[in-house]
Amino acid sequence: MSYALVQEEIKSALQVKTNMTKKLSELLQQLQPYDISEILREMEHRERLELIGSLSIPEAAETLEYLEPEIQYQILHHMHDSEASPLLKQMSSDTVVDMLLAIHPLQAEQMLRLLPEDYRKQINNMMTYPEETAGSLMTVDYISARAHWSGERTIQHIRKVGLEAEIISYIYVTSVRGELVGVVSLKEIILADPKTHLSEIATTDVIAVPADLEQEEVANIMSRYSFVSVPVVDHQHRLIGIITYDDLVDVIQEETTEDFQKLGGSQPLSEPYFKTSVWSLFKKRIVWLLILFIGGAYTANVLEGFQDATEKVVALSFFIPLLIGTGGNTGSQIVTTLVRALGVGEVKFQDMFRVMGKEVLTGCLLGVSLGAIGYIRAVMMGVEVEIGYIVSLSALFIVLWASLVSAILPLLLHRLNIDPAVVSGPLITTLVDGTGLIIYFSIAQMILHI
Repeated sequence: MSYALVQEEIKSALQVKTNMTKKLSELLQQLQPYDISEILREMEHRERLELIGSLSIPEAAETLEYLEPEIQYQILHHMHDSEASPLLKQMSSDTVVDMLLAIHPLQAEQMLRLLPEDYRKQINNMMTYPEETAGSLMTVDYISARAHWSGERTIQHIRKVGLEAEIISYIYVTSVRGELVGVVSLKEIILADPKTHLSEIATTDVIAVPADLEQEEVANIMSRYSFVSVPVVDHQHRLIGIITYDDLVDVIQEETTEDFQKLGGSQPLSEPYFKTSVWSLFKKRIVWLLILFIGGAYTANVLEGFQDATEKVVALSFFIPLLIGTGGNTGSQIVTTLVRALGVGEVKFQDMFRVMGKEVLTGCLLGVSLGAIGYIRAVMMGVEVEIGYIVSLSALFIVLWASLVSAILPLLLHRLNIDPAVVSGPLITTLVDGTGLIIYFSIAQMILHI
């Protein structure tokens, strides 16, 4: 889809007052809310207001949810209160919270005044939960019903409040004190006798998450059980919100992006790449680069310590990049696998010895294979046979060493509540480079007696 072309057509329709409504309607019918949001980003402020004003409240609310908090606020702030209030109320509560936390507190207070008092209290409560927890991720736009309600009364309740709910396929059953006691699907309610109480058909074995649970663990639970949504409860097991599958997708994308950035030895970006300034990129990367630069200096010390060996047998220096690169590559492969396994809960600290055994055995196979290839390469270069033996054995032991260190370090860092993704990859490479040289030259000294 050419957003630029459609955007120009929409602009023309906004400028020409005659038949504007009909023309806009025809254009907008071809677009999804996400498509409209992409067009809005490239428009001037006045055009944004006119376009949003031409949409129905549900369509406008869904479109706004795809925009950045600053743009959301700019649009709502310049609308009349009678227009902004229902639009803000129609937006999902978690999106509203994200917007309010991103703007200035005085601006947030101004937006809150547009909401009904009861809903405002719920939003204020959601804003108190720490970032990246279930409480900060949840929405209060769900449907709950009392356990003693009949199916008929529940259907009436759904008709009354269903338009504002994110999902209506599941109804959360609560006690008179608001405690979560069960969940029932809309299908079950419809198929049951209208007089049947919800307590008779609801599933009481409900998996719920506490509000302070980390969002990554929430994503793991929802993914593991293939949930469309999961209820969020407080310390008294009272229902305070739900997390829906679309929030799960956002979390997985955020966590995956964060892990990729950390694996490179950089702090994760808080904004999209092109919106991040050069100075911010510098600050995100410089700390670990300095630490690793200083740590890598000991590689030069190792080379200096074995200077006599390289002067006597110059051929040894030919294979230094090959061997230290092999160790670093081996470590990076293992670390990437284990960081992901730790993230999704497949591996825990208690599994350390199992992981070590698995990686050492794999390292043996890899080391033998690479050692054989290293020997063949050395022979093809025409060096002495002893050098081939040294390269072959060094490849084996360096891969084994890298496998062992890479199996231990991520689990150990995770145990110490340090994110292994941010240090494991670069740290492994730096560590294996220096120790790999020690292994290489030690084997050379033993075989060549130098």
